[in-house]
Amino acid sequence: MTQTHKRETFSGRRAFIFAAIGSAVGLGNIWRFPYVTYENGGGAFILPYIVALLTAGIPLVFLDYALGHKFRASPPLAYRKLKTAFETFGWWQVMINVIIGLYYAVILGWAASYAYYSFSSAWGSNPVDFFLHEHIKMASEVALSLDFVDTVVGPLLAVWIITLLILSFGVQKGVARSSVIFMPILVIMFITLVLYSLFLPGAEKGLDALFSPNWDKLADPSVWIAAYGQIFFSLSICFGIMLTYASYLKKESDLTGAGLVVGFANSSFEVLAGIGVFSALGFIAVANGQDVSEVAKGGIGLAFFAFPTIINQAPLGQLLGVLFFGSLVFAGLTSFISVLEVIIAAVQDKLRLRRAHATFLVGLPMMVASTLLFGTAAGLPMLDTMDNFVNMFGIVAVAFFSLLSIIVTGRLKELGEHLNETSSFKVGAIWKACIVVTTGVLAFMLYKEATKVLANGYEGYPEWFVNTFGWGMAIGLVIISFLLSRLPWKNIVQKQGEK
Repeated sequence: MTQTHKRETFSGRRAFIFAAIGSAVGLGNIWRFPYVTYENGGGAFILPYIVALLTAGIPLVFLDYALGHKFRASPPLAYRKLKTAFETFGWWQVMINVIIGLYYAVILGWAASYAYYSFSSAWGSNPVDFFLHEHIKMASEVALSLDFVDTVVGPLLAVWIITLLILSFGVQKGVARSSVIFMPILVIMFITLVLYSLFLPGAEKGLDALFSPNWDKLADPSVWIAAYGQIFFSLSICFGIMLTYASYLKKESDLTGAGLVVGFANSSFEVLAGIGVFSALGFIAVANGQDVSEVAKGGIGLAFFAFPTIINQAPLGQLLGVLFFGSLVFAGLTSFISVLEVIIAAVQDKLRLRRAHATFLVGLPMMVASTLLFGTAAGLPMLDTMDNFVNMFGIVAVAFFSLLSIIVTGRLKELGEHLNETSSFKVGAIWKACIVVTTGVLAFMLYKEATKVLANGYEGYPEWFVNTFGWGMAIGLVIISFLLSRLPWKNIVQKQGEK
């Protein structure tokens, strides 16, 4: 196929690495990794985590880089150039980012609000009730609602507007420049948070709970699956982000060298997050005469229930709150930018639109949909359901099918050769074997989660709700992706005999 569209590029390797690390380091590093580690053997979990990083995380980052850099295109066009029938995989990745973008903005809005609340401990003595009944005003039953919540909608819209303005400036002036500014701020804030937490009374109790190894856990296959899952989700692999960013690299770029930097930087931040979070949890456990297991939480429970309780009792608690929730904002913002960039790049490639036009064509409808879905009193159950299903039956599913297709059609060798053309770290048979093994792990993850949800439902939510916003959403993404792949490309001519 031929095309005349000039592709934007990062100014250099440094800009790309900042943007890629900014994408990888997100909410999951801060509020998911510490709890996953604690639940899966503590210090012993580090072994399967490192194995997963080396055998799945970094090899798949390399693969994403190869796809994006070789074809210099967004996911739909890159997969189409690999093989015409594969275009659906690219659109599937784009649609996954649409769903993630819709709910990611509301979490960023919550974090920004809580950074402000930290100055006065506005949540009072019962942070759980405050979050559920005053901040998000959660409805008493799971249902659709148009009961908008001003404390949610205001910050949500602000996040969208700021992010779209950044993205409208383009790859170098918008994406790269914001990452170069936000990432150092995040690192400074988070290191300060960790150092502060380490000197809290009881910090050592939290660190003991986190890092004391339970070696028996290593015999449990679910622990190894948890390690692969954590690496998979935290590195932003196989759903278009790393592929899209790599497409903006200059032709003579050290792909594997950059991939190693991004992979190890992301994991280093996760370990740092574990130290800071569990030091703070150790403090609250000692202060309340509890065991760490009674206060250890992950996700929303950690951020909006446990940490406000810590802030209430910690010396200089206001500082702790601003550092923690500010870190969530900056980590989440760089990831949110990367999620939307995948969608914008695909629309630009498909329709040959100017940057600003594509940004607002994508962003404004998504902002409206995000507000309608998650700006209401019914937003939390919908967020929880869509997040779980888009991760497991979206990201994991598209990764499995796309990797399997690349392996079966023999295109893996070609991508490996592209990596080796300009990269300092060469790949070969071991890299290919890692891709094959990871494809098997993904199949097992899909099977295990599907059988569990089909047997037990999800979180006790009504069957109609899970079928609509869980299974229905996940299946709908595949159908929409296939239909999008049937639409013609503007100003692209198919070569005779193209694969």
